[in-house]
Amino acid sequence: MKFHPVGFHPIEDRPLNLVEQLNQTWTYAVALEAARKLLELHPDAGGFNVAPGAHMSIPLDIMSIAPGIVGAETFAVTKPGSNNKLNKDLAKLAARPEKHRYVFFSAPGFAETVRIPRYEREGVEVWSVAI
Repeated sequence: MKFHPVGFHPIEDRPLNLVEQLNQTWTYAVALEAARKLLELHPDAGGFNVAPGAHMSIPLDIMSIAPGIVGAETFAVTKPGSNNKLNKDLAKLAARPEKHRYVFFSAPGFAETVRIPRYEREGVEVWSVAI
């Protein structure tokens, strides 16, 4: 399951091992739910480009069509501190120029789409998303 390509990428035509297929599928699910929330919060953003993990196509997982309005990073994990992902995304966004900056995540024990201020720093909002 972890070493042999027995599954496929959720949106690209390429094989993946099962563990990575699950990871990628949940990553896209989080990004889509985050985009839904951002559409509610920022109707003035002109819509959003969504490309989780597409490091070269756009600088962030989600960016507003209107430049400089919204930027967000997204991920799915077993707990928010796993692999230091939350801290890395907070640091990345702290250096960004967007007026509104977010980190969205999904993890067991976080069953609602809610803002979680205890994780926030440097003006970057943190939200859990229900999938």
